[in-house]
Amino acid sequence: MSSADGSRAGRRPVAAGRPSGASRLLLDWRAWVGIAISVGLLWYAFRNEDFGAVLAEIRAADPVLLTLATVVATFVFWLRAWRWRSILEPVRPGTSFRSRFAAVNIGFMGNNLLPARAGEFARAYALARAESIPIVASFSSLVIERLFDGVFVVGLLFLSLVLPGFPGLGGGGGGPYIATARVLGVMVVFGLLLLSALVLRPRPVVGAIEAVLGRIAPEKLRRPIVDALEAFVAGVSILRKPRLLLVATAWSAALWLVNALGFLLALRAFDIQLPFVAALFLQSCIALAVSVPSAPGFFGLYEAASEFVLVGLWGQPGARALGFALGFHIAAFIPVTLMGLYYAWRLGLSLSGVAGAEEVVEEAVEEAVEEASQDGGDADPENRPAGRR
Repeated sequence: MSSADGSRAGRRPVAAGRPSGASRLLLDWRAWVGIAISVGLLWYAFRNEDFGAVLAEIRAADPVLLTLATVVATFVFWLRAWRWRSILEPVRPGTSFRSRFAAVNIGFMGNNLLPARAGEFARAYALARAESIPIVASFSSLVIERLFDGVFVVGLLFLSLVLPGFPGLGGGGGGPYIATARVLGVMVVFGLLLLSALVLRPRPVVGAIEAVLGRIAPEKLRRPIVDALEAFVAGVSILRKPRLLLVATAWSAALWLVNALGFLLALRAFDIQLPFVAALFLQSCIALAVSVPSAPGFFGLYEAASEFVLVGLWGQPGARALGFALGFHIAAFIPVTLMGLYYAWRLGLSLSGVAGAEEVVEEAVEEAVEEASQDGGDADPENRPAGRR
């Protein structure tokens, strides 16, 4: 796999005296906030439990079912690579599965080993290195992918609330969960309205949001939000193509249903006999939880969300719920991390290079925004001349 011709920013040398990617991440305030949140939630989750009892639950887990659950959870990364093809189609048709799968694993490995969700940027950078695709197009496709994930995570959470087997709908313990879901529903409606505005009138909406953020947020907080919006505008063309939209939606449905199956098998491995609706609800809660800043690998958020659902809603013993959370978390953590390290080595990326991808991607997005403003504000790669993509 060779470096992309279209990603000149991806090959820009690091300025003399500039700290390495890993060093900059460790100095980033977001990394320390995430670590503090993870430590606090780990303490909260395990505060009333005997850690020895939790380890005993892990040792007692059915190894066959746990292995099968891990295989299913790892298979989700294949599905992500297949879905990514349809999202990339408007800006770069014909990307290879091998390159996409390698980039997916590098990205999740980066999230597992580095702070501040560095893997999200590393994934875009890795695909740009492996394929002839500009970094901005690669990054914008990931912003669109996160949109699909968010819709399905929240949608399956709502669906699980009305399926048979969900407790508390008759006025019992599910009240707080339903109230939370209603709040999420309001946020989803607002998000869909914003999404519609971005699709129909991208440039004025991004400009208005940037103007508002300029008044209320410092540069360090404002810049990542604006960059993400610019990347979304660059990749929004898939939302205007019904066939590709349907394909990406179908892959998303398959991905999250298979992921829930992995959770169900893992629950069974720990002798937690709950219906499929519990797996649907649990995966949504964990997916929402890990969107919060955390230490590498999302430790703390994963365990606290599992305890919150399994103990608070389904009344499972605390040690067993935490045994499931810690055991399945580590079991799923290992394969994708090892595969990501392998593919990074094959691509010639060190861990420090993976960590430094964020700066490369941000610079590429800012260059593209400046270029788009000079071209009259058209950030959609579909509408640019071929030589400028």
